[in-house]
Amino acid sequence: MSEPKPSLLPEARHRDRMEELRRISGEAEAGGGPERRGREHKAGKLTARERIHLLLDECSFEELDKFVRHRCVDFGMQEQRPAGDGFVTGFGRIDGRLVYVFAQDFTVFGGSLSETNAQKICKIMDLAMRAGAPVIGLNDSGGARIQEGVASLAGYADIFLRNTLASGVVPQISAIMGPCAGGAVYSPAITDFIFMTRETSYMFVTGPDVIKTVTHEEVTKQELGGAMTHNEKSGVAHFVSRDDADCLVMIRELMSFLPSNNLEDPPRRATSDIPARRDESLNTLVPADPQKPYDIKDAIHSVIDDGYFFEVHEHYAKNLVVGFARLDGRPIGILANQPAFLAGVLDINASVKGARFVRFCDAFNIPLITFEDVPGFLPGTQQEFGGIIRHGAKLLFAFAEATVPKITVITRKAYGGAYCVMASKHIRTDANFAWPTAEIAVMGPEGAVNIVHKRELDKVPESEREKLRQEKIAEFRERFANPFVAAERGYIDAVIEPADTRARIITALRALESKRDTNPRKKHGNIPL
Repeated sequence: MSEPKPSLLPEARHRDRMEELRRISGEAEAGGGPERRGREHKAGKLTARERIHLLLDECSFEELDKFVRHRCVDFGMQEQRPAGDGFVTGFGRIDGRLVYVFAQDFTVFGGSLSETNAQKICKIMDLAMRAGAPVIGLNDSGGARIQEGVASLAGYADIFLRNTLASGVVPQISAIMGPCAGGAVYSPAITDFIFMTRETSYMFVTGPDVIKTVTHEEVTKQELGGAMTHNEKSGVAHFVSRDDADCLVMIRELMSFLPSNNLEDPPRRATSDIPARRDESLNTLVPADPQKPYDIKDAIHSVIDDGYFFEVHEHYAKNLVVGFARLDGRPIGILANQPAFLAGVLDINASVKGARFVRFCDAFNIPLITFEDVPGFLPGTQQEFGGIIRHGAKLLFAFAEATVPKITVITRKAYGGAYCVMASKHIRTDANFAWPTAEIAVMGPEGAVNIVHKRELDKVPESEREKLRQEKIAEFRERFANPFVAAERGYIDAVIEPADTRARIITALRALESKRDTNPRKKHGNIPL
């Protein structure tokens, strides 16, 4: 009887396993192959792995679930089971700080979401929550994988749940770097910030073909859901970039202002900008004529460290400016009425834009600085029918709820309910300053005189009426439309020389570094959505 044939020697088995590891790893890294990668490059796009390489610190990416394969056996899918299943997931570093990332690979099944690659995303989101690290999603997908039916839809719902639970716990950033349609849009919509690339990205719930069938409207993908559509018109996206590389640089820059989670403070950065620096140009920034506009960004750039302002939602609701900057090396969030656009009024879009930004900063311990020059809420049937009451209340709710350090500087107009809303002393703002040019009143002098002195003006001959009206306006402005009445009541902590604004804000911020404030214990508030 012959001896049984011996199995492979341990050394041979080891070599086989190593070869298999390299083969499968190479398969995953190849994605859809060189031809499909070439098509992406020709379209002006990077591949998923190229994007991750540019986003993260060099050699810091640690991939997870590289060998995962889908389990679908319908429609011949069992014949196509690439390693990684079209998504690249893992963790790495940005400026040395831990982040978790996923990238959809359009070269594999069009980046479509399957049951298994949804589980890959859920895994890194769960890990990010436990580690207290941000999540960055690089979206480039044709949507749910049709061949898998409800299993892929369930994957989306699993991701939506984690987006919601992570909201306010760790920063969540979405980059739309290709198509994003149907149910896929709702995960980015829940995240904190959305970036889009100008020529290669679009997002919409229903595509142009369906719209044409249902409503007979003809519209292109870019017109319907392109980067500028969502940056200018819908407000869905916060940033627009030239291309993939520019987008990834912008994400890295945004991350430099944000803490890793809601239990940490944002990262400070050394600055050579002198805290007590004065800027005499601020003393003449506000025009003598209260009807003339000026650019509030001139004030922002003058006050902040090195004049560097990272604006958010730059193209949407331009009557309100929001964004990040640093003071004394410390990241801050800035909100400012923009007199150069719609006179700085608050309307529906500006209110929602501001409320969202305030709530983000409050969730992640970023102090809020408000520059106020607001003549009121935008009047008109379109605003009223659109719910300006409800939407304006969102901004009021957000400011009142916020417990981070809050500082307000009134540069000129602060009229009516809008004065109250824009981080007034009455809604727990810590330090309220006013420039001598500030006008704090129920309404502007012109409107007030027309109401208060109507009978008196009607009795005067028409030839003398305008002269009397101007006298009453000047009298009202002198008596009420100034910061000193509010300062007498303690609603303004100090009337300051504009040139000293930087120093006064920094001094207040230093005093508020140990601020602790809380809201009444509850499950959550009911913001007027």
